[in-house]
Amino acid sequence: MTTSTHWHSTASIADGFDAYDDLPERLIGYPAVFAALGIGTPDVRTVLDYGCGPGKVATRVTEVCEADVVAADVSPRMLEIARTCRPHPRIDYRRIDSGKLTFLADGSIDAAMSCYVFINVGELPLLHEIAAEIHRVLRPGARYAVLDTNPDTTGVRFSTFRNGEPGHTYACGERRQVLLDQPGGGEPLELVDHHWPRQTYLDVLGEAGFTDLTVEEPLLTDPSALPGAAPAETTHPPFLIVTGVKQ
Repeated sequence: MTTSTHWHSTASIADGFDAYDDLPERLIGYPAVFAALGIGTPDVRTVLDYGCGPGKVATRVTEVCEADVVAADVSPRMLEIARTCRPHPRIDYRRIDSGKLTFLADGSIDAAMSCYVFINVGELPLLHEIAAEIHRVLRPGARYAVLDTNPDTTGVRFSTFRNGEPGHTYACGERRQVLLDQPGGGEPLELVDHHWPRQTYLDVLGEAGFTDLTVEEPLLTDPSALPGAAPAETTHPPFLIVTGVKQ
């Protein structure tokens, strides 16, 4: 799998991503994903976090429910951070090899999510491969949610990040600059990802066999939860969440 930023070989990038304070994601993005997947309901006993990074989201799953989590990533450094900093008896950290979940049987997972995975894949065929593999391991009736930065608010300066240059219109798959604030107010971490329009997500999930596709663009409802008098997150949805069901 090719990625926009070299997570595999650059430890400083993984460390910087781990240090990033994902406050908007915690307040807006992740709760919407958990609700869309039914995390916390009796039907969801196993959750797949495909592209788990340093384990922050997987850990939050264990904080809100009793489900077991399979947290998988392509990056050895990300998994090293996750296993060292966020071990948990209900989290099984696994390495993804060539995009395949060889350690999971067909129909063995109750819900799956991919947070900031699609934007870090620069080749459309690989997105199709990821969605197909996740479809394989989900049981019938299970849901899959993809969370990414919102392609319709690219260039907006949010509380802790900016994705893309202001005023630039990005083509499908085009590379774009990402700035993530770092602790202490120093220089932001600069990454590169890819711009995928909303329709790309719908097409990829639909071709993988997912049905009942839904799109969410949640906004911040409590302005006091983020710094600043008028955080952009109250008027510009920072995240896109696309969810589908395996029949």
